Amino acid sequence: MSERIWTAGLVVIGDEILSGRTQDKNVAQIALWLNVQGIRLSEVRVVPDVQERIVEAVNAVRTGYDYCFTTGGIGPTHDDITVDAIAAALGVPVVVHPQARAVLEKHYETRGGLTEARLRMARVPEGADLIVNRMSGAPGIRIGNVLILAGVPSITAGMLDALTGTLEGGRPVVSGTLGCWVAESEIADLLRATEKAHAGVAIGSYPFFREGTTGANFVVRATDQSLVDACIADLTQRLAETGREVVAGGI
Repeated sequence: MSERIWTAGLVVIGDEILSGRTQDKNVAQIALWLNVQGIRLSEVRVVPDVQERIVEAVNAVRTGYDYCFTTGGIGPTHDDITVDAIAAALGVPVVVHPQARAVLEKHYETRGGLTEARLRMARVPEGADLIVNRMSGAPGIRIGNVLILAGVPSITAGMLDALTGTLEGGRPVVSGTLGCWVAESEIADLLRATEKAHAGVAIGSYPFFREGTTGANFVVRATDQSLVDACIADLTQRLAETGREVVAGGI
C-alpha cells in the first residue's frame, strides 16, 4: 500500500436529480466504496442532461483527480447522452462495443430481442473497456481514468462490486466516533488543538439539536487505526476535563 493519497471526483448526471424527482443515493455508496479502495472522494458535481455541461464537468474532474466517476445517462432513451458527452470530452468517436453488443443480445434474447433503442447501451467512447453488470445486462464503461456507471443505485452497487480491487489506491481510511452534549462553537479551539496534536488525523464535527439540547458527534479519521484510537482517547480526556460527558460511538 502506498502512502500517497489517491483521489476521485464524481459527476452525477441527470435532470431528475436536479428537479428533486429522484433522490440521489449513489454519492454515499460510492464514497464508502472508495474509502475501502484507499481512494478519497474529493468533489461531487451534479449536472443536467446537457452535453456542454457534462463535458465541462468531466474534463475538470478527470484532470483534477486520479479518477473521475459518473453516474446516470447511459440508458436506451434519447436523453441518455453521457456516452456522447464523455466521448466529446476525450476527443474520440462513439462506437458499438462488440462485447457489449453480445452481452445485450444474450440478455434480451427472451425479452423481445435487441432493438435499436437497447443497442444504444452498447455504445462506448472508442478505446473503452467494459464494467460488468450482472443485474440488467447493460455494462458500465471505463476509459482511462473515467469510470461511467449506471444511475440506478442497485445497478451502481453491482458495478462497484465488479470494480473492487481493480483500481490503484492507498491505505483505506478508518474512523472512530464519539459524541458529546455540547455546542461545537464552545469547543472549537479544543477541537482545533486536538487535531493539531495528532499529525495525519482529521476531526469532523457534526452538530445536532435533540430533546431541546444541542450536541455534536465527532468523527476522527486517519489511515492508521492506532492514530484514530490515540486521538479519540485524547479528545475524550480533553472534553472530560471541561466537565462534559462523552459518549463513545456517538450519540
